[in-house]
Amino acid sequence: MKKKSVIRVLSLMLASVLMMSGCTAGRKEKENECPYEEFIVVDVFDDLANFQGIQSGWFAKVVKDKFNMELNIIAPNVAGGGNTLYEIRSAAGNLGDLLIGSSDNGKLEELVRAGLIIDMKDYLKDKQIMRYETAIRELNNRVSPDGIYVIPAELSGNSPLTPSETSDLTYGAYLRWDAYAQLGYPEMETLEDLLPVLKDMQELIPYGDTGNPTYAFSLFQDWDRHMMNNAKQPACLYGYDEIGYVLARADGSDYQSIMDEDSLYIRALKFFFDANQMGLVDPDSPTQNYDSVFKKYENGDILFSIWPWQGQSAYNTLEHKEEGKGLMFAPIQDMEIFSYGCKTGGNPQAVIAIGSNAKDPQRLADFIDWLYSPEGIRLNSARTQGGTAGPEGLTWEMTEEGPVLTEFGVQALLNGNVEMPEEWGGGIWSDGISALNFNPVMQNDIDPNGYPYSYLMWDSVINMEVTALDRSWREYMNADSTMEYLQQNHMMIIAPGCSYIVPGESSEISTMRSQCTTIILDYSWRMIFAEDEETFYTLLDTMQNKVNSLGYEEVLAVDMQNAQAQNEARQRALALYGNEEALGN
Repeated sequence: MKKKSVIRVLSLMLASVLMMSGCTAGRKEKENECPYEEFIVVDVFDDLANFQGIQSGWFAKVVKDKFNMELNIIAPNVAGGGNTLYEIRSAAGNLGDLLIGSSDNGKLEELVRAGLIIDMKDYLKDKQIMRYETAIRELNNRVSPDGIYVIPAELSGNSPLTPSETSDLTYGAYLRWDAYAQLGYPEMETLEDLLPVLKDMQELIPYGDTGNPTYAFSLFQDWDRHMMNNAKQPACLYGYDEIGYVLARADGSDYQSIMDEDSLYIRALKFFFDANQMGLVDPDSPTQNYDSVFKKYENGDILFSIWPWQGQSAYNTLEHKEEGKGLMFAPIQDMEIFSYGCKTGGNPQAVIAIGSNAKDPQRLADFIDWLYSPEGIRLNSARTQGGTAGPEGLTWEMTEEGPVLTEFGVQALLNGNVEMPEEWGGGIWSDGISALNFNPVMQNDIDPNGYPYSYLMWDSVINMEVTALDRSWREYMNADSTMEYLQQNHMMIIAPGCSYIVPGESSEISTMRSQCTTIILDYSWRMIFAEDEETFYTLLDTMQNKVNSLGYEEVLAVDMQNAQAQNEARQRALALYGNEEALGN
């Protein structure tokens, strides 16, 4: 569908959205009064969350005011155990009231078959969320009986070859630009060229803002699944992403086994080993979690980030940027960075569902419907240094020239450490951001007013007076954003957006995978912190031999088949979108 068609459709829906504003179930006579009399606590089993506990702050107040409920987030990433926590709660027959996670690898069929989630069809009837019915049905048609069991996230009306990211990609080489500038912007041809540059930067900034020693890299285990997650990330800088034990290139031109001697995964393990030998890896890495790492970024203890939404979000406050300090993208000449194309069918690896034991499923369906409304999108996906715009009238407002940030919004969205007004519950803006880590639509999609949900794409924000850090970066890079630089220099590769789901696998393959994964994770971490190079390669040989004896090649064959099927799905998505364009849809 063309963007102008999307805008036209969304604009037509705006009238109905306005008529449906507020809660729809059991509305009371008094306008804007919450129709839900009984207060409830909602357990949210959230595979994507990096926070566990009760949602607090301004987003919690919005949820309380609108739905008279509180969100208790259960996060395997934080609690530890990963699949273990899922299996324990599944065996008990109650994962939670709301479920957020993946639907691939047979998970959707498993949840439906076990009766762990409900059919939301009747609860969502005539709701505004059903404007996405085609995408919703496409995902749910893969299971029976017929129904709506899950809603996919990251829905989009853009082309599969439109980057889903806004001003920055999901991955990149982000380093302390002030130190990099002091060094004279040394050129880096390959990934390995980063290390001496980062060592020189560490010598320039030996301590963070609170007196702790600095490191280039601070790793964590929270997101380890089939392989060590932090060691997979450098592969994305070269156009690859994971699917099981396979690193698949975005255009389908290459597939690597992570256990191959010359794979990007083994290269990354050696890269981090070398970094540790140079004193560049945080020694706390094996025992800390994502939240601990984020706090170190906030304190200026970490000099490099492969994710802009981690390092920049934590450290690039308005104050730091005005001082010329912050993490910014630096070019490495041989990189072609992976970008996720927009998915018209949404992302099946991020879905939301209602648990079968939920006390008030209609209220939860209303909440899901609200998350996909323009207001819900802006509030739930708001954060610091990116995301959506937050509450209209507080952080932004609509003018004749289009949307603009308020003075408060500039401080909240670009700085984070700002006190919220009492009517919004008080506290600090950044502490009250939604912890669901669930984006209903792509942030570069168009709202009913005809503007992107991402405030970073607004003309008013692009043309704001730049800070010393922005000015330094733009002058040297000759671009206004990382996205612009990468496009100009042909340093990104887009994986066409599609809604491919990894199918379920046999119990035999699953058992072998579990055994292999235990070995891969154990040895990957040990290799990085090996005493010397000889030990590193001894551990590598042992890891390869052990997984091969446990059936690695059989599991790899399944993953290779899935990787190729994913590429075929990407090509079909491209062809389908092209046919719609040709028909003028």
